[in-house]
Amino acid sequence: MSQKKVFVAMSGGVDSSVSAALLKQAGYDVYGVFMQGWANPNFDCEWKEERRDAARVAGVLDIPFKVLDFSRDYYEHVVSYLISEYKAGRTPNPDIMCNKEIKFGLFYRWVMAEGADFVATGHYIQKEGDHVFAGADRGKDQTYFLWTLTKDIIEHSLFPIGSYQKSEVRILAEKFKLPVADKKDSQGVCFVGEGSMVNFLKENIKATAGDIKTIDGNVIGHHEGVELFTIGQRHGIGTPGGGGVYYVADKDLKTGVLTVARGDEDPILQKSKIMYTNPNWIHGVSLPLACMARIRYRQTLSSCTVYENTVVFDEPQKAVAPGQSIVFYKDDEMLGGAIIN
Repeated sequence: MSQKKVFVAMSGGVDSSVSAALLKQAGYDVYGVFMQGWANPNFDCEWKEERRDAARVAGVLDIPFKVLDFSRDYYEHVVSYLISEYKAGRTPNPDIMCNKEIKFGLFYRWVMAEGADFVATGHYIQKEGDHVFAGADRGKDQTYFLWTLTKDIIEHSLFPIGSYQKSEVRILAEKFKLPVADKKDSQGVCFVGEGSMVNFLKENIKATAGDIKTIDGNVIGHHEGVELFTIGQRHGIGTPGGGGVYYVADKDLKTGVLTVARGDEDPILQKSKIMYTNPNWIHGVSLPLACMARIRYRQTLSSCTVYENTVVFDEPQKAVAPGQSIVFYKDDEMLGGAIIN
């Protein structure tokens, strides 16, 4: 019986590196692939170092290694998407779009065209057949970012570290003598790098400046652009005349008014009913559906009922941001998700 052929998306980090090592140990015919994304010309991007680290790991594991240049596609499908969403006043999640369009889009199709049996990534999720479940390390569980997957993609995908704790992955990296064993996890959006999202947006959109007002209409400051803020945001508001701690409660692109609430318990920040669009149900569902959901990564799951285009939570949700994802679960299984409208 011939070995199953698998292409591993190797980012140069410890998770994807250990994934490749585990697959080789399990007897798969393993190939490593580094995907080059779009590099922001305004700062020194680290993608060359990441590519070097991925190549070094492939050398230690003695597996073939290839680099795919997806920079143009990445800009078109991820960066442009992020910019256009912020322009429209929404708060997108580029990681989810990267998984949909690049890792499990372009890369997945390329892998299948190469005659592979599987694609593999270093995501902390578990699967059984074409069903997806939360990763064993609940603090690292990444099912939230993969709600756009389809049954066919899941069937042909492997997630080798999904049953491990992050601490165990570090130990395995040392056991396999991988040069990235002590490498820190990457933080933030890759093409923003060490810079801030606000600065990146200022370079790419014409922001609408205006007043900062309390919910009763008092002007307590000014801002450089409503598009630069997210519902529920606390830091970076700048309210010299207001005093206290404020949270973004609403933003008006037409008038430029940024409405803030004092404290995070204000009723204006709480919503029990949420509209959604573009749903993806991995196995299909019958509505209404009683299940659990979260509206941001690592948020504690909350019970809700899903209707056509609407979700009603049993308990109000704080700081619901249009453009972000709502992801649904039942008994640890990730059912699918949608975009908050």
